[in-house]
Amino acid sequence: MPAIISRSPSTSGRPASRWLVLVIVCLAQFMVVLDLTIVNVALPSIQRGLHFSPSSLQWVVNGYTLIFGGFLLLGGRAGDLLGRKRLFVAGIALFSAASLLNGFAQSPAMLIAGRALQGLGAALVSPAALSIITTTFTSSEERTRALGVWSGIAAGGSAVGLLLGGVLTDLLSWQWIFFVNLPVGLVALSMALRFVPESRASTEHRTFDLAGAVSVTAGLVLLVYAIVEAQSFGWGSPRTVALIAGGLALLAAFGAIERRSAAPLVRLSIFRIRTLSVADVVMLLVASGMFSMFFFASLYVQDILGYSPLRAGLAFLPVTAGVGIGAAAAQPLIRRIGVRAVAVVGIGIATVGMALLTGLPVRGSYAGNLLVGLMPLSIGMGLTFVPITLLGMGNVREDDAGLASGLFNTAQQVGGALGLAVLSTLAASHTAALEHGGIGAAAHAAALVSGYHVAFVGGAIVMGSGAVLLALGLRRRHVVGIDIAAPVVPA
Repeated sequence: MPAIISRSPSTSGRPASRWLVLVIVCLAQFMVVLDLTIVNVALPSIQRGLHFSPSSLQWVVNGYTLIFGGFLLLGGRAGDLLGRKRLFVAGIALFSAASLLNGFAQSPAMLIAGRALQGLGAALVSPAALSIITTTFTSSEERTRALGVWSGIAAGGSAVGLLLGGVLTDLLSWQWIFFVNLPVGLVALSMALRFVPESRASTEHRTFDLAGAVSVTAGLVLLVYAIVEAQSFGWGSPRTVALIAGGLALLAAFGAIERRSAAPLVRLSIFRIRTLSVADVVMLLVASGMFSMFFFASLYVQDILGYSPLRAGLAFLPVTAGVGIGAAAAQPLIRRIGVRAVAVVGIGIATVGMALLTGLPVRGSYAGNLLVGLMPLSIGMGLTFVPITLLGMGNVREDDAGLASGLFNTAQQVGGALGLAVLSTLAASHTAALEHGGIGAAAHAAALVSGYHVAFVGGAIVMGSGAVLLALGLRRRHVVGIDIAAPVVPA
């Protein structure tokens, strides 16, 4: 199996410890991941403050994740060709500026546009950051440790976002969930300019596939828009069918562009790497369920249990601890039982937690009902992200580090956006059907919770299917180069 590193990257600026570089890129990635969930607890406040309609509110989340996911491939490949540090720095600057604009948003359209701009900045930061890690840490053992830290940040940042979102919204205002990015971005930017090494792929092509990036992004946006609007127009309506057909046509055009391009955004032969292709699909499925959990659990604690934003944020503090426990346990377990087994176990535990959330009652309690599902779910996520990241990146050449990280991050972000769109549509449709004809406040709460149950069932199904795919799609021979200390047993 080819190692991800074939040579040390060229450096520019002041020499720095590899571990200082890890701190810098993880700080920037933490800011990006934090922003995926920090808005969830603040959504009711944002809705009231800017007068969002219920159907358009989820675009505060999806406006970010769709542009993030759609441009990750372009960002990853551009880092390979133009310089990973260059794209990393540009992404931090853009993300920070967009955060400032969001804090001053005066209308729903202005906030959604600002969130999309944030997503574009994140699409430059994330693949460049992951590529910098994989080209900086050359030994297998150090790379595993570094990617373990990275994975913990990726999983834990989402949980911290819920906590911080509640604290800032309750004590200050929803605008501060965006303003908080500014000091973090400035610190990361100044340190990156001084200490992060520059590296790029050794290839004669120095162009990137803009047509491919536009077609895949437009196709994904159109598909999600069709799914979101289906609850209003109907799944079989001409408008819904036309939107879905248009999205699929754009994605088909993307495939044709990639096959003919001299410098494709996605070199299709990279999918012959079994660990990469399986890990990316599994991440898409896991993210679909995980994003829905954060979204609907935050709505449950505020709209059903009546928690304030601060109390709602504190309710997710154990999730942060659970993710940390799982991530810390993942690395020694990988050495003992192998990367594939740890990933399957982690997804399985998370799926059980999601399934437990399907029993949330209207008159429930935090400790007796919600926490029972959140704890196994969070521990399972911590166990999952480390091995899945290793599988997605571990057998890739240095020249393809940016492409591989772009694919992996795309799977996570697009999976989350599509999962949220589908499951929120199903939940809203189920609630609307129960409320047909008008009902009282108590029955309205029961209809909402029943809709949440539908979303949690769907999340458990897609996450569980990820574990099945991983178990069936990979054998020990596929992960020999990634299992550092696990014994090699013929499949």
